[in-house]
Amino acid sequence: MFPIKDSVPSHSTPIATRALILVNVVLFFFELGLPHQSVEQLFYLFGLVPARFSHPDWALAVGFPVDSFWPILTHQFLHGGWFHIVANMWTLWIFGDNVEDKMGPVRFTIFYLLCGTAAGLTHLYVNPDSTVPSVGASGAIAGVLGAYFLFFPTARLLVMFPIFFFPFFFEIPAVFYLALWFFTQLFSGTMALAGPQQVGGIAWWAHIGGFVVGMLSCWLFVKKPSRRMQPDEYGAEWAWEPRRR
Repeated sequence: MFPIKDSVPSHSTPIATRALILVNVVLFFFELGLPHQSVEQLFYLFGLVPARFSHPDWALAVGFPVDSFWPILTHQFLHGGWFHIVANMWTLWIFGDNVEDKMGPVRFTIFYLLCGTAAGLTHLYVNPDSTVPSVGASGAIAGVLGAYFLFFPTARLLVMFPIFFFPFFFEIPAVFYLALWFFTQLFSGTMALAGPQQVGGIAWWAHIGGFVVGMLSCWLFVKKPSRRMQPDEYGAEWAWEPRRR
């Protein structure tokens, strides 16, 4: 199932969501302009290679910079192909604006990066011996999905489901779609632990870590509703203010 749109309208311009999408797209086009060898080098230097942190002697021997933790952040802005970035940015576009509405652009950006960092650390913990770079914004976006799951329990999604190459469109509850997505990641991640060679190069546990951290931390980033004073409250409020000369 591929989400097309949700039923929750935006109440403000999603500045941070658009900015994050723009940064990811610009960097992806930068990647496209590089030769293959340079892209591979870029992924190894700025992607998340777990063994770089869990096996420092190996990392030093193969030439990784010493004591550099930037890849835990920078891997979130690199993508491995067209489908990778289109799927990630489309998902961020669908769900990010509503979560940003609840948090505001600054808090949303911090929340997004926190979830992406937690996703990377989860991947590192589960795959400490991996020498393959992991890249992509999906861990951070998983955190956004976790927040959406709690913030908008009554939302509905228009999804597309292809059957024999024919697209079928229908509505489902967002909580059902997100719960199904999470348990798919959990099942695939469990299977990856049993036989990584059978599940490809998707960082399932990064998605799980991002989603869980998003659910656990999202309420900490909700902006407080502003309360406008009524005209008859001004005197009472200002009576406690120190006099200015």
